[in-house]
Amino acid sequence: MRFDPENHRKNPIFTLFRGGLDGNFAGKRTGNRQTLSLRAIAFTITTVQPEKSSPIILAENLTKVYAAGRIPVTAVRGVSLAVEPGEFVAIVGPSGSGKSTLFYLLGGLTQATKGRVVIDGVDFASLSDAERTRLRKHRIGFVFQKFNLLPTLSAMGNIEIAHAVSGSVINGKKAPLDRAYLDHLSEMLAIKGRLDHRPSELSGGEQQRVAIARAMITRPAIVLADEPTGNLDTKSSDAVLHMLLRSNQELGQTTLMITHNPEAASIASRILYMRDGEIVREEKGSRPGFAVPAASAVTGPATAAV
Repeated sequence: MRFDPENHRKNPIFTLFRGGLDGNFAGKRTGNRQTLSLRAIAFTITTVQPEKSSPIILAENLTKVYAAGRIPVTAVRGVSLAVEPGEFVAIVGPSGSGKSTLFYLLGGLTQATKGRVVIDGVDFASLSDAERTRLRKHRIGFVFQKFNLLPTLSAMGNIEIAHAVSGSVINGKKAPLDRAYLDHLSEMLAIKGRLDHRPSELSGGEQQRVAIARAMITRPAIVLADEPTGNLDTKSSDAVLHMLLRSNQELGQTTLMITHNPEAASIASRILYMRDGEIVREEKGSRPGFAVPAASAVTGPATAAV
């Protein structure tokens, strides 16, 4: 069955890539400003010149206030944090703690009421919605609790369309899907024999592993996972956590996971605890039995050219 974007426009994952299925980027840099053109469309982004050891995710005094009728509700209160390249960080807290709102802020899916987010040297506060969408497609891979796979496409189709709409280019031309890299992901995530199946023919754990492959096929610098084990049983949850940890170690991608489960969070190298919209404490994570043996890395580091 052919993919019809009209039938899937309400799917959250499709919304992430809103802005077009094509795009050849050309650009020039002058001082601290960079101008990029998407065919006939040009836009300017403000960059933060990184130090040698600059964090890849930087949040400064983030506050998000929602209007609930006439009563303002503060979901995130003055949160500041920094995540280094290649780090695996978990943010854990109960329902209503503000962790999901923080996820949306860090992913550029919503704007902060106060404060700023700098992702891989780019200040999201300076961008329009369209500009944030373009940068998101190149720099961030998203994994959601509800998978958000397109039901009429096979697992392979879901992965391929994520690559197609990312607008990745090489030497001014649309980049072809890297089949060798896809094979590596499929083997690592144990889905190689399931790629021809539609989501309804896959288990919950398999669907989530396909969603992880979809997030990683564009080689994002950052993977953001929102309750990735929330809809899974214990066995499937452990498998998905193993895969997230392995991909972090093998592919060198920075991983930030949101969860309500302290046990799941313990696989991270660092755990931030949230309550009432604030980060209240931090600790190191160490879950016995979850260490992944060193493996040969995929050629080249995780990069995200824009």
